[in-house]
Amino acid sequence: MLMEEDQKIADYFSKLMTVVNQMKTCGEEFTDQQINEKVMRTLTSKFDFIVVAIQESKDVRTMRIEE
Repeated sequence: MLMEEDQKIADYFSKLMTVVNQMKTCGEEFTDQQINEKVMRTLTSKFDFIVVAIQESKDVRTMRIEE
């Protein structure tokens, strides 16, 4: 799943979280770190500066998905 160029971040995040929640109901387990990394890895290039800022300023391993 990748973010589309014209997609709003809120819409993409909502879609991704819907998939994650569906997978969790099927027994899959995910940490916030795994979800955070997936979100940052699949954003479009226009969010690169935000991803870098997050990676530099926060410990992604302990960051909650809501952050």
